[in-house]
Amino acid sequence: MPSGSPIDDAALPAAIPAATLIVMRDRAGAAPELLLVERSPRLAFAAGATVFPGGRIDPGDHALAATLGARDRDGAAARIAAVRETIEETGVAIGLADPSRVAAIRERLRAGAPLAAALDGAALDLERLVPFAHWRPAERHARVFDTLFYLARWPEGAPEPTVDATENVRVEWASARATLDAAARGTRTLIFPTRRNLERLAQFASHDEAVAQARATPLRRITPWIETRAGVDHLCIPDDLGYPVTAEPVDAARRG
Repeated sequence: MPSGSPIDDAALPAAIPAATLIVMRDRAGAAPELLLVERSPRLAFAAGATVFPGGRIDPGDHALAATLGARDRDGAAARIAAVRETIEETGVAIGLADPSRVAAIRERLRAGAPLAAALDGAALDLERLVPFAHWRPAERHARVFDTLFYLARWPEGAPEPTVDATENVRVEWASARATLDAAARGTRTLIFPTRRNLERLAQFASHDEAVAQARATPLRRITPWIETRAGVDHLCIPDDLGYPVTAEPVDAARRG
């Protein structure tokens, strides 16, 4: 199986920079749980799908990264966006010294404040977000996202997540395997990148195991491509980036 995408960068359509946060909660004697949301069926992209919280990187995220003096401002802006979107969608704050302040921060974000103002002096530790994957589909529909995925540990003492009831209609904790099994039963809908990331996450017995593999694996952009195998078109990804399943028949794959 090829180890890299045959798609030329010059052939890729424009994409929206985005960031996603995989929040993991370890459990004794059981697989870790993941924080997941179900998107509203009214949305244009991934309607009704179960995904990790996340969204586009806004100008305010870049502004805060500059204020923080980050060396890698693009990377810091992506982490900030992942934190902000997770607060907005679930009420979970990663990287706050006092996670109990999240309710007030979430209300300020809902009122339209940028994260810098919504924090109201609260410090962020962006190093708690560990790079996990980088996905950029080659689709040509209206919205294509160039998305960085980060891992983070559930903060002890944090309030339980709550749904935002706007973009999302459900928020839940579930293991990667339980979510894949629910999709197999038809009770959850998964888009191609989420399914592949859940399969990768299902390999780990703890947050630390996931982080160890993430740090040992190159953070190379994944752009799926179509390849015919035994007369069937498959949507494929590289085979050297930690994913146990690297191809799925095109007819079975939901791509957005």
